[in-house]
Amino acid sequence: MLRQGRVSEAQQRAHETLLPIYGIAYSEAPLDLDRVFGRSAPKVLEIGFGMGETTAAIAAAHPETDYLGIEVHTPGVGSLLKQIDANQLGNVRIIQHDAMEVLQHMIAPRSIDGVHIFFPDPWPKKRHHKRRLIQPPMVERLLRTLKTGGYLHAATDWHEYAEQILAVCSAAPELQNTAQDYAPRPAYRPRTKFESRGLKLGHGVWDIVFRCVRHAG
Repeated sequence: MLRQGRVSEAQQRAHETLLPIYGIAYSEAPLDLDRVFGRSAPKVLEIGFGMGETTAAIAAAHPETDYLGIEVHTPGVGSLLKQIDANQLGNVRIIQHDAMEVLQHMIAPRSIDGVHIFFPDPWPKKRHHKRRLIQPPMVERLLRTLKTGGYLHAATDWHEYAEQILAVCSAAPELQNTAQDYAPRPAYRPRTKFESRGLKLGHGVWDIVFRCVRHAG
């Protein structure tokens, strides 16, 4: 189900006027991403971009790369659309739909150079852990979409969730950790205001970066 929340007038206006321009309607046919973006360039998939500040900042700093964001939350979609328009970001597109279905039907095998999953809902209560996004079935679908040499980058401020993500990714034979355990924050991932505030209060943030390695064939 699409999550809904409080949508501001500006977000609603952006959703109505800009989603037809920068949005991609869900379908069960694989996308031709070069055709979608109008060029051949590295493609990065972001799952759950929240209000889109990080997505917009990364896309603005890396115009040589195309970014495809998946989000179900209408206020967040409207917010990112506003930022795309304000900063004239021609290298961002949005799909407002369930990520698992998008991965299954719309993303062609070995078509993605990188995946970003930043601060997914930690579902902290143990009985809700099964709702967490990063589980073996999700990683399997992501692996199908990743090119050999592509990367999966997750970040969380919940240490117990970081441990789970690390364990799930480490168990996938086609993924190889780029660090001993947790990676230093890559330069391309900007710190959010929320993150900076948390760090000042002594809260941790953990980045997990794995690379896709697979045998030929």
